[in-house]
Amino acid sequence: MNTPSAPPGITVVIPHLNQHNALARCLAALDAGTQKPVEVIVVDNGSARSPQGVVNDYPWVSLIHQPIPGPGPARNLGAARAQGDVLAFLDADCLPDAHWLTHIAAHMARDPHRILGGDVRIERKGRRLNPATAYQAIFAYRMDRYIAQQGFTGTGNLIVHRKVFDAVGPFKGLHHAEDRDWGQRATFAGYRIGFAADLVVYHPPHTATGLRLKWDRQLAHDWTRCTGLGGRIRWAIKALLLIPSPLCAVAEVVTSPRIKGARNRVMALIGLTSIRLYRAQRMLSLLRGHDPERLLHRWNRIDLP
Repeated sequence: MNTPSAPPGITVVIPHLNQHNALARCLAALDAGTQKPVEVIVVDNGSARSPQGVVNDYPWVSLIHQPIPGPGPARNLGAARAQGDVLAFLDADCLPDAHWLTHIAAHMARDPHRILGGDVRIERKGRRLNPATAYQAIFAYRMDRYIAQQGFTGTGNLIVHRKVFDAVGPFKGLHHAEDRDWGQRATFAGYRIGFAADLVVYHPPHTATGLRLKWDRQLAHDWTRCTGLGGRIRWAIKALLLIPSPLCAVAEVVTSPRIKGARNRVMALIGLTSIRLYRAQRMLSLLRGHDPERLLHRWNRIDLP
């Protein structure tokens, strides 16, 4: 079936690091959408093996290389090379919904100066979820809350006009939580970030190990903002409050529409308890002098099986 082309003003930017299988699925999902991509830029960030063989299947994809480590610099280079007026940032391990580009075009035609954060949902295979997947199905990627409460959205499903992106400035590097930093700079500059529930992408669940590595990176970033005695005291209090906090989340787990079945809700509670106890332990270890650089450099992208 022939599908109409997406407006030429949209460029999809995808940072990539050692995720060849995931990238292939991502590009295939874009190709199967109701609007074909016109320009997609894959920015490889130092993969052990080039993804050239993956991108060769699609004439609308170009591959460039960013030697500076970190998804922020990779996205910056992609934005600099983009021809479109609208930048659609997507992660290599995300699967865009079939109508993703169609809805982007409609939103940006109505209000090109608005920054949009889309809905990121956990991709599920089967009805019986393990603790890590069940936990993420409820608590991961709640972009609507990030936007409303913290003034940022995730860069794995971020839509912005080039002029707005240039005005806010580039993403920061690996030693920063680049999505939060960029979004809060945009909010401080007076730009409005809106949640677009119809801009849906699906993210594969992290394994339990992957979740811990993700939190290692996040905590290393947060630690850099924890300064002075007052900051250390607040950090310690937060770490200690994490220990009993799963009890306060029982009602949310039981009533959440994001998950179904009593067994899966029990799995979600187990996953929640595990990851919050891990976070508390890591936070207390940083207070005791653990080097945050060791946590940061444990983080890396590996391909999904």
